[in-house]
Amino acid sequence: MKLRVAGAQIPVKDDVGANVEAILRAVAFAGAEEADILVTPEGSLSGYRHDFDPREVASALERVTSAARQAGVGLALGTCFVEPDDAKCYNELRFYGKDGAYLGFHAKTLLCATLTRPPKGEIEHYGLRPLRAFQFEGVTVGGLICNDLWASPPWTTMSDPHLTQQLSDMGARVVFHAVAGGSGENDWRNVIWNYHESNLRMRAKCGRLWIVTVNNCDPPDQRVAAPSGVVSPDGAFVCRTESKGEQLFAHTIEL
Repeated sequence: MKLRVAGAQIPVKDDVGANVEAILRAVAFAGAEEADILVTPEGSLSGYRHDFDPREVASALERVTSAARQAGVGLALGTCFVEPDDAKCYNELRFYGKDGAYLGFHAKTLLCATLTRPPKGEIEHYGLRPLRAFQFEGVTVGGLICNDLWASPPWTTMSDPHLTQQLSDMGARVVFHAVAGGSGENDWRNVIWNYHESNLRMRAKCGRLWIVTVNNCDPPDQRVAAPSGVVSPDGAFVCRTESKGEQLFAHTIEL
């Protein structure tokens, strides 16, 4: 079985209109590449924030999902979103089939927070939902958002639950990983890059998983905080983008 995946290392801004245009460029690319599914960065539609206009984001979501449906491309779409069933805001990776059918969402689990008492940050603003897997084109897949995968020590207030291993135990073969690490240049960020890269490779190998990962590339002239591309169950990058600026990729996974 084959699954052709596409990924978009694109800028994530607070401007929803600009975010939509970037995602639509990626959808057009994925369609031209005959990809089955496209993954976008964390918060790529709404912006990486909780204080967005829910109506504006809902309208933008309709525009993006309509374009993907017309292109015959499924989505693992990163956005923050207010769910109508409980009126809570979640940091989500929303899954859609190639026909546009909504499959559900993964809610970020390892919400980032300062190691203070009380903790401050994402943990104050987003809801949680149980981890789950999804069926996409006959393949069991999962979604993780940024810190869910690597449990970065400076921002993690709970023990690492090893979500990649949990998804593997659920039968997932492919994990789509949406990141909003942003860009920058300093010695600390070099350490972060190495930590992120090694975690992607180690967790793919330990879980016998394919990991398709994409990052926010804003600002575009500086290196992103984590690589974008495809990691094989052997723990090797088999597809990898440049580390700066908007980058789109497609790769066929042999399952």
